[in-house]
Amino acid sequence: MTVYGVVAAVVIGLASFFSIQSASGGSDLRANLTLIAPAGAGGGWDTFMREQQQAMRTNGLVNNSQVVNIPGAAGTIGLGKLSTMHGQANTLMVTGAGLVAGVEQTGSPVTHDDVRPIARVVEEYDVVVVPADSPYGTVDELVAAWRAEPGEVAWTGGGTFDQLVMTELALEAGIEPAETTYIPKSGGGEATQALITGTADAATSGYMDVADQIEAGRLRALGMAAPQPLEGVEIPTLTEQGYAVDLANWRAVLAPPGITDEEFAELRALVEEAVATPEWQEAVERNKWTEVWLAGEEFDEFMASEQERIAALVKELN
Repeated sequence: MTVYGVVAAVVIGLASFFSIQSASGGSDLRANLTLIAPAGAGGGWDTFMREQQQAMRTNGLVNNSQVVNIPGAAGTIGLGKLSTMHGQANTLMVTGAGLVAGVEQTGSPVTHDDVRPIARVVEEYDVVVVPADSPYGTVDELVAAWRAEPGEVAWTGGGTFDQLVMTELALEAGIEPAETTYIPKSGGGEATQALITGTADAATSGYMDVADQIEAGRLRALGMAAPQPLEGVEIPTLTEQGYAVDLANWRAVLAPPGITDEEFAELRALVEEAVATPEWQEAVERNKWTEVWLAGEEFDEFMASEQERIAALVKELN
């Protein structure tokens, strides 16, 4: 079945649920809110939306809310569904750099231009890790071996964004990304397993996906793909080590098309209220996120620049 055949199947399967939800839209959007994570349970997008739900529920910002997972095709199935929910203002969906890349990689006919981006909320960064018994003790040692034989150093990662970080590191090191062996995995857990079993030599992964394994001594962290050191994380950045790799895995919130400006403003206000709560602040600290609120014209400009930047990285992969 093609990607878009899968999209159709998912849309049909969820039709009953969302037809019920649509009746609660409009001015009463806080009465029954749907939060869409365009991925399976347990991943970064799912975690973001469940933390949003918790902050909203605990502080009485909404009456009822439910997180709906619509996984598949790097998030583009969920994006496709959102684009069909015309005027259903009681709906929010999370997006991010990985979904921007997913649109490029899958050739999705639906893009972020077909929905209404509200605001960027947080960002997080990847870490480069190797098995604890790896011969590579530094990024320089890893890059030297990689540069000598690009196809012999097997990389892995738990998502589209992780592959983008590897691509940016390759370009910084003067290595053709297309010559690299990359083994995609569904989530940080599978990527970690590939490292531990020896299937892969190195990985780029969200820090929280591998933090426990680093602390347990099963993985060795070589560098954070962040512009500056993260508070409470004693891992040097790649930039500090001579590799300007700081691609942020940002999270933003989207609304469906066809809602009124008043409804759009109400959804933005709801998200702003949620991120100001103590529960959300605890989630930011717990998940090692960085708050980067951006809305309005500045956010629109950011989205345009990110789509251009990420499209260029995806092109390098091809």
